[in-house]
Amino acid sequence: MPAAAGAMPAIEAIGLCKRVADASGELTILHEIDFTVPAQETLAIVGASGSGKSTLLGLLAGLDTPSGGTVRLDGVDIFALDEDGRAALRKAKLGFVFQSFQLLAHLTALENVMLPLELRGDQQARAKAQAMLERVGLASRLKHYPKYLSGGEQQRVALARAFVTEPPLLFADEPTGSLDAATGEAVIGLMFELNRERGSTLVLVTHDTKIAARCARTITIAAGRIA
Repeated sequence: MPAAAGAMPAIEAIGLCKRVADASGELTILHEIDFTVPAQETLAIVGASGSGKSTLLGLLAGLDTPSGGTVRLDGVDIFALDEDGRAALRKAKLGFVFQSFQLLAHLTALENVMLPLELRGDQQARAKAQAMLERVGLASRLKHYPKYLSGGEQQRVALARAFVTEPPLLFADEPTGSLDAATGEAVIGLMFELNRERGSTLVLVTHDTKIAARCARTITIAAGRIA
């Protein structure tokens, strides 16, 4: 369900720039990026490899800091916060799905999904994590460590971990990039289904035009600019 007219955007990128030093001096990865994302919208960020789309997603999540400009999440200027403040905001508002899963190897599937709930002090962490893993079809894999799970199963655990706290914002960076086509299609279908159920705002980085087409809106990044 789209946000009401006049409602505060879930995400605002304002004059966002990123520059890094390289052998030739300075390289500009992103140039003056401006856009807004209404609450509950699904947005795909697409572009060629090296265009800056993953860098942009990292900035939107406050995982990296810009060289200029800022990001507002639900009206909060995240770069007016210190690192601890941004971490607290992510814990409260964000779910993040990584291409490489980023599961903790020494924790079982259940423990990986419980972790963000435990960090919040949720007394129902185990029950909620188990229910979420059952929801993604892994009821029989709760006690398995990541190395004993297939790539598709690991990404389902990552989805469960991202959604279990019911975050208002969900970011996904090439969530099917490490999966074969059939497994990737199943995982992406599950992600959109979960997103519809929970009404979160989804921002998805992908090189797959079929996945992008499932989002309400697409932004194309070319040479660090919105094309």
